Amino acid sequence: MGKGRFSICGGNSVLRRRKKAGDLPSPTSIPPPMVAESSLSTAPQPMAKGKKKAVGARLWIRFDRFGNSELVECDKSAIIKRVAIPARDLRILGPIFSDSSNILAREKAMVVNLEFIKAIVTAEEILLLDPLRHEVLPFVDQLRQQLPLKSPTNIQGASPADAQHDDLHVSNYGRLPVPEAVENLQSELPFEFQVLEIALEVVCMFLDSNVAELERDAYPVLDELAKNVSTKNLEHVRSLKSNLTRLLARVQKVRDEIEHLLDDNEDMAHLYLTRKLIQNQQYEALLGEAESTNIVHAAPQFPRLASIRSGSLANSNITFENDVEDLEMMLEAYFMQLDGTRNKILSVREYIDDTEDYVNIQLDNQRNELIQLQLTLTIASFAIATETLICGIFGMNIQCILYNMNGIFGLFVGSVTCACILLFLLILGYARWKKLLGS
Repeated sequence: MGKGRFSICGGNSVLRRRKKAGDLPSPTSIPPPMVAESSLSTAPQPMAKGKKKAVGARLWIRFDRFGNSELVECDKSAIIKRVAIPARDLRILGPIFSDSSNILAREKAMVVNLEFIKAIVTAEEILLLDPLRHEVLPFVDQLRQQLPLKSPTNIQGASPADAQHDDLHVSNYGRLPVPEAVENLQSELPFEFQVLEIALEVVCMFLDSNVAELERDAYPVLDELAKNVSTKNLEHVRSLKSNLTRLLARVQKVRDEIEHLLDDNEDMAHLYLTRKLIQNQQYEALLGEAESTNIVHAAPQFPRLASIRSGSLANSNITFENDVEDLEMMLEAYFMQLDGTRNKILSVREYIDDTEDYVNIQLDNQRNELIQLQLTLTIASFAIATETLICGIFGMNIQCILYNMNGIFGLFVGSVTCACILLFLLILGYARWKKLLGS
């Protein structure tokens, strides 16, 4: 009996242990780990309940050198990893420096901040910030229209398969680029300069349109002010001058940035991103070739490899690195265009200054006329006051022999009036003789 009871208890404990073991989830029922959401997405996804939006994510549009585009949403860390630029360059593209104009060269990218165009350009793509703004839309349209026309596929008349083959040779590190592709990149503007040219063209057209609008509004207002000096016209001119000053400052900033690049050939050479990409590919190819042929056997022979690179590449690339003629010609063209725009603004400002001088001359002339009228009235008042004084003296109740003469009143008043008129004419003639009054 006792043995059976013990056996039953043991069986129950085994069942309880089995139940406890059955309560644990099986390995197949464990939920899979959550995959971290990438900070780079082609379209904003609907967020789950309680999930916050990534801080600092902004809308960009990406164009490759064949004109293909896509909208992406990136945060600062994703942009920094993608284009290898320091974080301070992203602050230049922020709202704090929205009024500044900068073209900065980095190792693998070019930061462009021109008016409303805020972009990061590499040798293979461009990332444009806030592409849905109405000021940026013309630039986006120009990129979509011109980049396919300037791509190597359309320039050389090659097929898309050939273009992809050339792109493979140009973009893969560790392979020596095809000589035809290198000659094509040297003969035509690189991708980064094509984008820079389109950006400068759009900015110059935008500034020219603003200057044309300023001229269209300025000349009628100034002509109206020259005809009629009023508070309303003066307020219009004041608003016009403030708009002109702001527009001149914007044009001057872009012009100074281009002038700064033209003054320094080294800065212009750093903007050749495609050239640096090709040189890095050549260097990687030489390293791979040296390792494959067992030229490099030990660490002490690395300086010799550097001398091999400097001997083989320096002779072929020293003139290539110093050649900035194509970029210089492009920048000079837009510098001259901006200089012409600046001269138009200065001509409007000179017209405003001339109109103000003319208005001041008119006001001075009117002021002089008022002074002359005041002087004439003062002389007349002096003559009348003299007659009043004489009449007041004889109007006192003092005994005088003239009171007893008949008909003396009219004669006396007439004589005093004539004397006062003569006094007025004498003083007026003296003022004209001294040129205090106009002729």
